[in-house]
Amino acid sequence: MTRGAEAEEAVCRWLAEREGEMLALLEEVVNIDSGSYDKAGVDAVGERFARFFADHGIPTSWRRGDTYGDALRAELASPGSNLKPVLLMGHRDTVFPKGEAGRRPFKIVDGRAYGPGVADMKGGLVVNAFVLAALAAQDAAPGPVVALMTGDEEIGSPFSRSIIEEEAAAARAAFNGEPGRASGNIVSGRKGGIFLLLEVFGKAAHSGANFADGASAIGELAHKIVALHALTELEAGITVNVGTVRGGQSVNTTAPFAEAEVDLRYVTPQQRAALVAAVERIVATSTVPGTHARFATRGDFLPLVASPESERMMATYKAAAADSGLAVDGEFTGGCSDAGFSAAVGTPTLCGLGPVGGKAHSPEEYMEVASLVPRAQALARAVLRCEAGR
Repeated sequence: MTRGAEAEEAVCRWLAEREGEMLALLEEVVNIDSGSYDKAGVDAVGERFARFFADHGIPTSWRRGDTYGDALRAELASPGSNLKPVLLMGHRDTVFPKGEAGRRPFKIVDGRAYGPGVADMKGGLVVNAFVLAALAAQDAAPGPVVALMTGDEEIGSPFSRSIIEEEAAAARAAFNGEPGRASGNIVSGRKGGIFLLLEVFGKAAHSGANFADGASAIGELAHKIVALHALTELEAGITVNVGTVRGGQSVNTTAPFAEAEVDLRYVTPQQRAALVAAVERIVATSTVPGTHARFATRGDFLPLVASPESERMMATYKAAAADSGLAVDGEFTGGCSDAGFSAAVGTPTLCGLGPVGGKAHSPEEYMEVASLVPRAQALARAVLRCEAGR
């Protein structure tokens, strides 16, 4: 087995020769609709990656689910090694509806690739897949390397969270292929986030003839929205956003029902407990007599908090990136990702290691084509330089 600098250069040369193949695979998977609730589409993307791994002699296995996309696991084994695996993470689902790929398929214009999920995060999946293939082709894996491709990250990983935690707990390091920042940086810290559905129940009555008999759920929801938004503390990194509201029966009826979707963001695990307690008090308190409310958690991301181990990983990655021609630093973002789950089980984790991109979740989402190979090379070098244990 090749080692050290010789292995790095062999792997990086292999990757440098395959930009065209990487872009071809990216085009294929971008042109498959794979919204989080489109299980068939998410699984079709997984099947395409499974064929890629098979073509490169890398075994795969599946964790099947009934509702959301299955979890695909590819492992490059290292017979005789007693090292824990290095974990490469990524998700196949996007936020876009069925038909979006047909409306705006993959294209490259002025050095940027466009299409639904091109950066978030099908570009990162292509990087992970080719890094695994490069290590296999050069017989250079520094112990076992596992690529995990899940299918429900955009909605909080309701199916995949336990799988991610299980794989991460068994790993010595986790690299998450979310898009690199538009600045070129990677992600060293992320907020945690909770998605809630808030339901308010009132009483219908004719708003002209029997107004006093009614209890407006919409009126009560309005009070709760004001109270929820007042929990925002920008200096502390806490934000509360009521993103959607629905309710009512007719213009001349006091509303018997109303609901809202609420996004909570925070920085530390300690903030989470206080924030949830405050929300529970608001939900339990009624301002409009005759109304009551309840809430349910629809998504729950944990924060990515830096640790001494992840800071050492950051130093390793920065050096690997520099040797690949990239100037990279760590960056904090308010967005959430599966990296919080791997970090929470104690595994040193870095995020945002995919190709550089921007404007995710919008029709203008893009990926910088020139970053595809160098970011793959930087990741490969970092994997090869992973410490032997933790």
